[in-house]
Amino acid sequence: MFAIKSTSRRQFGLAILGGVAIAFAVAGAGNAQEVRTIKIATSAESKPLAWGAIGVEPQGYEPDLLRAINAKLPQYKFEMEGVADIAQETGLATGKYDMACGGYYKSPEREKQFYIPENPMGASLMKIYSRKDSGIKEMKDLVGKSIVPATAGGGTYKFMMNWQKENPQYKLEVTASSAGIPYPNRLDEIQNGKFDALVLPSNLGEQTVIDNKKLDVVASDPVYSNNTYMLIHKSEENKVLSDDINRVLKELRDDGTMDKLSQKWFGEEMVKYLK
Repeated sequence: MFAIKSTSRRQFGLAILGGVAIAFAVAGAGNAQEVRTIKIATSAESKPLAWGAIGVEPQGYEPDLLRAINAKLPQYKFEMEGVADIAQETGLATGKYDMACGGYYKSPEREKQFYIPENPMGASLMKIYSRKDSGIKEMKDLVGKSIVPATAGGGTYKFMMNWQKENPQYKLEVTASSAGIPYPNRLDEIQNGKFDALVLPSNLGEQTVIDNKKLDVVASDPVYSNNTYMLIHKSEENKVLSDDINRVLKELRDDGTMDKLSQKWFGEEMVKYLK
């Protein structure tokens, strides 16, 4: 009789344990499925920073960095889409995208409108492009030179105007343009002597154009560096996303991943220029 009762108890205990195991398994399966999809707008035409039109897998420095971030945050699934620059912030503001990456600078307006992780994605290195025999190496060397007009209101124009204010002893001929002439054409204008110098961030693929076209044009050392950041749509659930990404960005900077990707896509290390 005792043996029968003992067996019954064991069977009852096993049944309970089995039920608990099943419950944990079901809960585990449920948690495993709780992966949130994050829609990301990347630049469509900014090789090697990022490029890839709709339906094409984005490539470049920022898409590779996003993949490295996602590998450390398995609770998210990053879905990237190449988007025209003019449409990125609009799509982000309306919530069509959770994130946007396009070499963005911080600004008070953007900080009010979006979450911006404190740690940067990279650095925009401003350089001067000129003919090899020009002798131009720094901003003061541009005095008396013809400079390619910069896009009105753009980062390059603002940089040159600020530099002029800070260095009034050097008078530069800075002009604004809304023509939107592609930078490969601008490099041709340096080559043929129409202009003496072009000031631009170096992450747009200028060196690739110079090499492919065999232009007699060289880039200076960086004359200015500005951190670049990702923008995140402001919502309650995206606050956690922003915090997660901020943490991982520091990890990828510290473990050398950023420099490896920068070397791969830009041919130079970037972290030493981060502020």
